[in-house]
Amino acid sequence: MTRADLVVLNGDILTMDQARPRAQALAVYDGHITALGSTAELRAHCGVDTHIIDLAGRMAMPGLVDGHCHATNGAIANLFSCKFGFDATPDDIRHALLSSTGRFPHAQVILGGRWGSGFFERHGIASPRAWLDCIVPERAVYLRDDSGHNACANSRALALVGIDRHSVEPPGGRILRAPNSNEPNGLLLEEADSQARGRLPDWSAAQYQTGVREMVRIANAYGISGINDADANLPLLQAYRAVDEQDALSVYVAASLTTPYGHRTTPLDYALLESWRDTYASRHVDTRFVKIYQDGVPTSARSACMLAPYVEHQDFPAGYRGVMHVDGATLAHDIAELETRGFTVKLHTAGDGSIRAALDAIEIAHARSGRRDLCHELSHAGFVAEVDIPRFAALNVAADLSPYLWYPAPIIDSIRAALGPRAELYWPIKDLLEAGAPLLAGSDWPAAVASMNPWPGIATLVTRRDPDDATRGALWPEQSISLMQALHIFTVDGARALRRSAHTGSLAIGKSADLIVLDRDLFTIAPAAVAGTEVEITIFEGRVVHQRAAL
Repeated sequence: MTRADLVVLNGDILTMDQARPRAQALAVYDGHITALGSTAELRAHCGVDTHIIDLAGRMAMPGLVDGHCHATNGAIANLFSCKFGFDATPDDIRHALLSSTGRFPHAQVILGGRWGSGFFERHGIASPRAWLDCIVPERAVYLRDDSGHNACANSRALALVGIDRHSVEPPGGRILRAPNSNEPNGLLLEEADSQARGRLPDWSAAQYQTGVREMVRIANAYGISGINDADANLPLLQAYRAVDEQDALSVYVAASLTTPYGHRTTPLDYALLESWRDTYASRHVDTRFVKIYQDGVPTSARSACMLAPYVEHQDFPAGYRGVMHVDGATLAHDIAELETRGFTVKLHTAGDGSIRAALDAIEIAHARSGRRDLCHELSHAGFVAEVDIPRFAALNVAADLSPYLWYPAPIIDSIRAALGPRAELYWPIKDLLEAGAPLLAGSDWPAAVASMNPWPGIATLVTRRDPDDATRGALWPEQSISLMQALHIFTVDGARALRRSAHTGSLAIGKSADLIVLDRDLFTIAPAAVAGTEVEITIFEGRVVHQRAAL
């Protein structure tokens, strides 16, 4: 018998493996699980050099997967930008901006966010540009909103990105103007924001690598052992590979390669995507994923593509249903080509109209490529027409869930105002599950949530309620699922989405020793209390990468 490098004893270990659902102990050698069983059985694997962790009855389980996030961007924002909460008041933002001018004296632009949807309407600020000019007149200021699809800028920032009264709005974007004038008022929506950000100074390579390391620290502290970076551009890819080569990436990263945002009628550059895939893949970084944005968000911006019109609003034409970024023929061509080249496609589809268009395109692509083995993902699949629910399983398409991003969160109020009663029929998770749809879940941090903490997300799948505010009602409570189903989504299903099912996601002999130790037994507490779970220890490939308690 080979002596173990690590033995975990006296625990209540939920393995998420059907062959052996529970164990008291496990042994690890060279990063892999070599034995599972009782504490008495596993003591035989201990040698003089074995690291022994006595759980003293604590619950342990596989590490979690955040299947949709922008976590390194969130970490960079924490370190280098002007940060404030989604519920920030005008005074809060003023103080944050003035503080940031002192913290970053040499920055050409003060970047930051994220202001809540409807912020300027709620506070009666007619011109965000003028308001920001009064606070910071001498520096460019550019602040994103909670959805991550819109921004506000002061005069210096608008000049820096080349937006003025003569600027033409890009397809799929809006430059909001002052009343009775062509002068931009500082609000940039969708593709106008995307184009402007492309003209702003970027973070340095050193800042990107620092951001990756900070992301890893944050993720491991929450018990996360895998993420899908849902929009990985070239600097991010370079940073992930560099940090992995420094043996500092204790998180599996599925990097969804970025593609042009917004309205598009031409095919993607497949050779470029293959070049990125082949150049930046590393031990813990899988680059066989591509991100396509098919629409926007169903908030006050009304940019998600819906099957039925939004609530009437003076700023939008009658019967407005949002926008579709890529036409059906182009999208089907792209997906078929990407399937042929072995890519999993993650599509941003926040409206039921864009979900139907994406499913139609995937069906056509399957017929052309002859492949159905790649499980593509429809992100933010919260509004789904009933007739489209069975198509997820039939086409092997995953519903990429983010219910704890959209509810409970301030952004839900903006969605309710834009969609009316339909907003209450949000996230048909139980229906998708019962229809056999592949599922995964992600935080989408830093969009609309304060952190990538997965535990409120797990609780919300069960309770359908705001874990921080018991007075708020449940959102479509009939769609609640069980705690075990929620944990399955965050472990086994998450590993499948990372294309690492054979390696991680459950605790079984031969698999990677990726496990976490919790401060509570999730099955003996009220479901709402799951939101407060703390991770005592995180083990990644047999190494302790986070430790909160002395065990």
